[in-house]
Amino acid sequence: MMRTEDISSQGPAGRFAATRWSVVLAAGGETDATDTRRALEELMRAYWFPLYVFLRRRGESAQQAEDLVQGFLTRMLEKRDLSAVDRAKGKFRSFLLASLKHYLANEYDKARAKKRGGGVEVVALDSLQAEARYAVEPSDDMTPERLFDRRWALEVLEQVLRRLEEEYADSGKARLFETIKECLTPQRSRLTHADYAQRLGMSPGALKVAVHRMRKRYRQLLHDEIAQTVESPDQVEEEIQYLQKSL
Repeated sequence: MMRTEDISSQGPAGRFAATRWSVVLAAGGETDATDTRRALEELMRAYWFPLYVFLRRRGESAQQAEDLVQGFLTRMLEKRDLSAVDRAKGKFRSFLLASLKHYLANEYDKARAKKRGGGVEVVALDSLQAEARYAVEPSDDMTPERLFDRRWALEVLEQVLRRLEEEYADSGKARLFETIKECLTPQRSRLTHADYAQRLGMSPGALKVAVHRMRKRYRQLLHDEIAQTVESPDQVEEEIQYLQKSL
């Protein structure tokens, strides 16, 4: 897996360093084929579930959705088929859905009959977990595209929360994270800062500082995660705002 320092969105002098999606878009030849595949595979491993949700909302069965997603991912990774990339938008989210629709239009029947790649999964999908997660998606008349965007936004936030949890665990602050993580979304927090401070044996002032630091780091990680899926730095805030509206 790529390390955070390898894919930081900000380089020297504030330059937008190579991120996963910018690496894919910049791919030009055999010399960068390995890096390109690794970057694309990292993105697809993190964000395949919105594709599954999209297909299920379109009416595909759980098995059909799994086969189609696996076939699509195999094609993209094995053939590195970037023909559907809309470089004007430069966003992995837009590329992924447009590419899936293109794949369905051209190879739908073949994909339903047999998985690509001789049944070898290039990105492991947990079908049981996927269907359990899909079962709790809204049952309203939300379109497949709208549901894709909502699930994409939630996947981004889950990726960020996992990274934040890992950082706190690595620094020996797992209990602090578990206790105050609800403070990242104050409207969902059931307790006051004084309650959290008492639980942790901290002063209210120290607790306030800890919450402020967690929120600040969370925002930075969110910025970094979004940066991995867009082509340029000026798209990061735009994408964050879009995903917030999609929730």
